[in-house]
Amino acid sequence: MAAPMEVAVCTDSAAQLWSCVVWELHSGANLLTYRGGQAGPRGLALLNGEYLLAAQLGKNYISAWELQRKDQLQQKIMCPGPVTCLTTSPNGLYVLAGIAESIYLWEVSTGNLLVILSRHYQDVSCLQFTGDSSHFLSGGKDCLVLAWSLCSVLQADPSRTPAPRHVWSRHTLPITDLHCGFGGPLARVATASLDQTVKLWEVSSGELLLSVLFDVGIMAVTMDLAEHHMFCGGSDGSIFQVDLCTWPGQREKSFQPEQDSGKVFRGHRNQVTCLSVSTDGSVLLSGSHDETVRLWDVQSQQCLRTVTLKGPVTNATIMLAPVSMLSSDFRPSLPLPHFNKHLLGAEHGDELHHGGLTLRLGLHQQNVLGGQDQLRIRVTELEDEVRNLRKINRDLFDFSTHIITRPAK
Repeated sequence: MAAPMEVAVCTDSAAQLWSCVVWELHSGANLLTYRGGQAGPRGLALLNGEYLLAAQLGKNYISAWELQRKDQLQQKIMCPGPVTCLTTSPNGLYVLAGIAESIYLWEVSTGNLLVILSRHYQDVSCLQFTGDSSHFLSGGKDCLVLAWSLCSVLQADPSRTPAPRHVWSRHTLPITDLHCGFGGPLARVATASLDQTVKLWEVSSGELLLSVLFDVGIMAVTMDLAEHHMFCGGSDGSIFQVDLCTWPGQREKSFQPEQDSGKVFRGHRNQVTCLSVSTDGSVLLSGSHDETVRLWDVQSQQCLRTVTLKGPVTNATIMLAPVSMLSSDFRPSLPLPHFNKHLLGAEHGDELHHGGLTLRLGLHQQNVLGGQDQLRIRVTELEDEVRNLRKINRDLFDFSTHIITRPAK
């Protein structure tokens, strides 16, 4: 039996030649390309080993490709707004998308929108499931990281807003990335932020295990499978390696390159946007705004290969190639269904949702208001007002963030 093949899957914001490219990790051979749109940051996901999903940059739809379809037919999953981040559950049953400050959860088998979660106050920037699909994590520009129990979300009382299991609020600037290790509900989660820290959390207890302070903002974070090392990509192009097994016992520590010699990967000329580690932990893949993807030897911190793309790299990840990617005869077990943009009942006036705003109206109430037309006019007015308030709130937040992070003269 042949050994599993590891591949690198990459996207850039230019997408002049293709939307996504797949190449063999060690030889660099180009295996597949997918065309149609520009994938945004944190917007690439593999669904059940059969479909590749890409949230389109600034667009209100998700592109979906069968992994080994020769004609490269692209399907579109329409969404209520531009998708800021995307992930799928490892068991292939659910799709999560961040749209503005809300999280949308779809069931893959039916395409039904199951729930809309609105507990973030700014745009959701990253999403990830635990390895057993029992929990998922969300990070946002509001500096919050939320840990959700999928079971609690799906079984929540419809009259109550689902609550996260943990709310981690120790970061002081927007969350840029998060990585969930193995262990399901016992997993550890690394979170990166513009506040120049990376924090390590425990899902089961919600406790903060470690906080590492750097000299630059951290844009990407990942860990190897054994969780011996944590890799942190900086806004200056440097990649820092934190050895978790030899790190001192204190929970808060500053990363000192002169004291951790050989623990910094240097080569990118601009901020690191994404990081991924091979299965055996020997190779690190990094993407950057300098339009390059680099392959590193972890032990020596030497660059093994540099691939130049046509634009800033938005996604770069290492994965074991599923059978569907390598076999030209493979077809998905089930076709991808139409994904609903609204919760069940919303199209009939029973429930109308807009972000955190939910209106539940029965037939009697609709008649009192003067019918469906007047009702929808009123809902439109409320949506416009909420949209304006969110824009004002977002502008104030961005302005304060700019002032805080502005370099001192």
